[in-house]
Amino acid sequence: MEKFVQLAADIGKLWGKYGGTYLSGIRNTLILALVATVIGCVIGFVCGVLNTIPCAKSDPPIKRFFLRLIRIIVRIYVEVFRGTPMVLQAVFLYYGLPYFTDNAVKFANIWVAAILVVSINTGAYMAESVRGGIISIDPGQTEGAKAIGMTHLQTMTSVILPQALRNIMPQIGNNFIINVKDTSVMFIIGFPDFFSAHRAAVGASYLYFPSATVEMLGYLSMTLIASFLLRWVEKKLDGDSSYELVQVDSLTMTAGTYSHPDRGTPFDEHSKEYRGRVQQDLKHGRTRGER
Repeated sequence: MEKFVQLAADIGKLWGKYGGTYLSGIRNTLILALVATVIGCVIGFVCGVLNTIPCAKSDPPIKRFFLRLIRIIVRIYVEVFRGTPMVLQAVFLYYGLPYFTDNAVKFANIWVAAILVVSINTGAYMAESVRGGIISIDPGQTEGAKAIGMTHLQTMTSVILPQALRNIMPQIGNNFIINVKDTSVMFIIGFPDFFSAHRAAVGASYLYFPSATVEMLGYLSMTLIASFLLRWVEKKLDGDSSYELVQVDSLTMTAGTYSHPDRGTPFDEHSKEYRGRVQQDLKHGRTRGER
């Protein structure tokens, strides 16, 4: 029990001295995770749509060549950024560009570098999620859209993607939560996130475990709040579950049973159409078999 009391005292000491640094790190972490997730989703949607463009043997050779080239590029991008740690991706982009260009190309703003790294990494994961979400939609909807003359772009934007977005919404939320935690590796390039605040506090106070406890509670709070908000968004997208089936639709008219305002229905014995058919049958003497 004494250890917990000592831990609480050390945490209070840390927060009193470095509370502003911790809060600034939390703010930077949330901003980076949110912006990078949004940009990563855009990259993922673009790659997912490009990766699902139909390619038939009857298409022109140039179209087939470019579609296959695009799919190869997307596949290389996905495999490279999914198969390597984000910390090494940050090192290669932030330190590798100046190394290979003799400092001709380098990041002047640490925010730009961090957002670029996290966004590209998120886009690689989202590309496969979007592709899976598009494939999960019933192919009959694509065929129906083509039957009414819609282009592939119109079909994607108006029919497929709105449904795929709802299917992959949990994955989008999952990527955001992962980014909240994984942005901690951005300390390798000097980004002032929540984990960097922990390192600064430890370097000045040598209270490693109490500071790590603050970090643990901070990350857990951010992810729990994000999970709650994402579930709320998903519930809003689902719509209201208390609905009533429409029993009578005044706008529904079945072919052959509609009622003309002046003549009634085609099967009404008082209508002109019905009387005209009867007169024709009597005049030409149509038999039962013919009728």
